[in-house]
Amino acid sequence: MNTTTDLHHTIIQPDGWTPPKGYANGVLASNGTLYVGGQIGWNAQQQFETQDFIGQMKQALRNILEVVQAAGGQASDIVRLTWYVTDKREYVARQREVGLAYREVLGKHFPAMALVGELHDADGALFYVTSWCITLQALGLMAMHVGV
Repeated sequence: MNTTTDLHHTIIQPDGWTPPKGYANGVLASNGTLYVGGQIGWNAQQQFETQDFIGQMKQALRNILEVVQAAGGQASDIVRLTWYVTDKREYVARQREVGLAYREVLGKHFPAMALVGELHDADGALFYVTSWCITLQALGLMAMHVGV
C-alpha cells in the first residue's frame, strides 16, 4: 500500500494501482474513519476490461473492497454505498445478476445503500459507486495505519 500522511489524515493507495490524478482513492481520517473515493468499473491500470454492466459493477465493488483492505479493513466495515448507474432500467432488469455479483464480491454484508439512476455516461463507465467505512480506530485497526 502506498500512503501519504499529514497531521490530519492518511491517503490510501492500493499497491499496483495507477496513481489517481487530482483525487485520492481513499482517505483515512485521523479519527480512523475511512472515506473511499468514487470507483468505476476499471482495473488497477485504469482500463475497462468489459463494457458489460455486471462486469463493471463487480470491478467497481472490487475496487472499493481493495481500498478498504489496503487501509486494514474488510467488507463488513463498509457502512454506506451510493450507486450511480447510467441505465436504471438495466439495473432493475438484471437484479438477480446484480445480487449474485454483489454477494460474490462483498458477501452477505448489506450496508445502507442508495441508488441514483440515469447518470450520464462518463467515458465508458456504466457504474459508479462511493463508500464510507466505520471508524477503523474503534476496531483497533488504527495502529496498523499510523506507522505505514
